[in-house]
Amino acid sequence: MVVVSIIVILISIAIPVYQRSILRAKESVLRNNLFTIRTVIDNYTYDKQKAPQTLQDLVTEGYLREVPVDPITGSSQTWQTVMEDATQAVDQDQPGIWEVHSGSNKTGLDNTAYADW
Repeated sequence: MVVVSIIVILISIAIPVYQRSILRAKESVLRNNLFTIRTVIDNYTYDKQKAPQTLQDLVTEGYLREVPVDPITGSSQTWQTVMEDATQAVDQDQPGIWEVHSGSNKTGLDNTAYADW
């Protein structure tokens, strides 16, 4: 009985630690994916003299193999894109993607929304 209760106590301590480490890993992947997408958007804009209209344009033009998966939502279709202001766009006839954020409505371990990263 004592052994079983000790095992239960250890498991009750280990599960939250394990779940937090998984979330920390997902957040790390999210930060890396956001950095990569933002860098590729900048490179595309510099090379083509206009911003991409969709994230799929980055794949079509060979800047990415595929649109990365948002690890928080588990989908590559949930990215929230912010279009550039037409008056400040490189190509004012076709303003494109300026910024990208996670499509999740959850809050990270640092108490900021993933959508604000």
